[in-house]
Amino acid sequence: MADNPRIEELRRRVQKDPASIAFAQLAEEYRRAGRYEEAIATCGAGLAIHPGYLSARVTLGRALIEINHLETAESELRFVLRSAPENLAAIRGLAEIHHRRGQLGEALAFYRAALSLAKYDPD
Repeated sequence: MADNPRIEELRRRVQKDPASIAFAQLAEEYRRAGRYEEAIATCGAGLAIHPGYLSARVTLGRALIEINHLETAESELRFVLRSAPENLAAIRGLAEIHHRRGQLGEALAFYRAALSLAKYDPD
C-alpha cells in the first residue's frame, strides 16, 4: 500500500533523526489513517527518548482505544491529565473508555468536563 505523502515525509524525517520529535506527528498520521499498530509502535519508540511528550501520549492512548486495549489507554491518558488536567483530547479519550466499558456515570462525568472546556466545539 502506497503511503500518503505526509506519512512518507515524516517517516523520512524520523529515520534521518530518530531523536526527532516528529515521531509524534508521524504516529498521529498513522492513527488518522487507521494504522493503529504502527501508531503505537512509533509512539513507543519516540516516548522511549521523549517520555514527557504529552501529545504523543495522547496519540498513543487514542490508538490503544481503537484496538480495545483500554487499560493501557487509560493509563496513558491519566498520565497526561496529571500534567495537563485540561487536555481535552485526554478527557474525551477517558470518556470513551468508560463509555465502552459501560461505565456510563464515569463517562458522563468526563463528557461534562470536556463540554465545560470546549462549549462551542461541535465534537
